[in-house]
Amino acid sequence: MSGDMRKGASKHYILAAGGTGGHLIPAYALAHELHGRGHHVALITDERGAALPGRPDFLTAHVLPAGRFGKNPLKWLRGIRAVLEGRRMALRLMEAYQPSAVVGFGGYPSLPAMLASTSAGVPTVIHEQNAVLGRVNRLLAGRVSAVATAYPDIERLKERHLAKTHLVGNPVRAEVLALRNQDFPAFTENGILRVLVTGGSQGARVLSEVVPDGLAMLQPALRQRLQVTQQCRPEDLARVRERYRNHDIPAELGTYFEDMESRLADCHLFIGRAGASTIAELTAVGRPAILIPLPIATDDHQAANTREMVQAGGARMIRQDRFDAKELAKQIQAMAQAPHTLANAAHGAWNCGRPNAARDLADLVESFGGAEMMDVIRVDGQAPRAAGQAAPANHGASRDAGE
Repeated sequence: MSGDMRKGASKHYILAAGGTGGHLIPAYALAHELHGRGHHVALITDERGAALPGRPDFLTAHVLPAGRFGKNPLKWLRGIRAVLEGRRMALRLMEAYQPSAVVGFGGYPSLPAMLASTSAGVPTVIHEQNAVLGRVNRLLAGRVSAVATAYPDIERLKERHLAKTHLVGNPVRAEVLALRNQDFPAFTENGILRVLVTGGSQGARVLSEVVPDGLAMLQPALRQRLQVTQQCRPEDLARVRERYRNHDIPAELGTYFEDMESRLADCHLFIGRAGASTIAELTAVGRPAILIPLPIATDDHQAANTREMVQAGGARMIRQDRFDAKELAKQIQAMAQAPHTLANAAHGAWNCGRPNAARDLADLVESFGGAEMMDVIRVDGQAPRAAGQAAPANHGASRDAGE
């Protein structure tokens, strides 16, 4: 249902998110959708989140203490005190703001607001961006009104919570979503193969060490057609530039690219990490990928994030302990051996995209305090599943291109 059809009385909503882009990008996308429907939206985060670029001008950020809980139990007392103080502050904010619902996007900075809203009887939704339910969302899943997920298979999601779980996808930036209905860039037998390499906000050293040599090992017919764009850490730039020069491979290097959406639009193959926002953008646009999950990611969630895209034929996954130049060259050669193999992979990636994620999540959030809760699942009519639960017989059917 479109935003225009859902417009009614203006309501107040609070979004609570951790201080990283992975938590805040989907929160910003939901904020834009709710604001466009005439609602008032506020954000609760930490100091890092409040300073992160990209926050909409209309979205006021409230910084609350959250605390962190590492592996050392001796430091937990300080974290608990911060959470309790943040909860008290959140309760005062909710008393003044009177939200119709509070939406949590995970991360410890979201915890005080979510605890406050559940104790105050305010309807609550948690959104999980990864294919493994995060620690904070696991703590809250039994207390909230609804769980929204980005993937159909979710590890650490208890079966008793499935009845209130809704598959909506992972909201992405409007600039990226606008590329969804553009054709995959032409790739011919003799045409340029444009490769985009990124490793998260700070780059990944392993990509700088492996990718140039892996590309150099490609068969000459493919290697001679390469055009590379690669994000590197500042301290790695000179070394990586020298490697590409020695391999006679044209490459544009930088520590940050402001026009990342246009580079994503032009690329034929992506190589990088498997964060939730990265995969959401790749599948929104439909770009084939070779994904190297971050090995220290909590609960190995980046590896789980690759599952759907790999099964659809849109990506190859290489564990970092197996990620070397020879293996990378082998996987690139397999994916780009002919124009149709790369185009088929692009279509597989595109079929995993959920372009209506912001709209569907907003529909779910709006349903509180108004009309009876609607079922916003629009992926083959299927509900999300706890990981390991059998899929219906029609699982994997591609979505209509008119989404």
